Amino acid sequence: MRLSACTLNGTSPNLRAWREYLGLTQAEVAERAGITQAALFQMESGEVKLRKATREKLAKAMGLTTEQLV
Repeated sequence: MRLSACTLNGTSPNLRAWREYLGLTQAEVAERAGITQAALFQMESGEVKLRKATREKLAKAMGLTTEQLV
């Protein structure tokens, strides 16, 4: 499953786009990934860079591959 290219104000588009496409809230994804909702918000807004380990947690939490979040 792939999303078409998407731009969300120059921020981390794939993370937010996939979360919204899957109908998940920030709270749901954060809980599944073992991070705070505030941290997820910062990642989606581009305030902090997404680390490899965190990308893996988020991908697993949403049932995706890490490549889909790049």
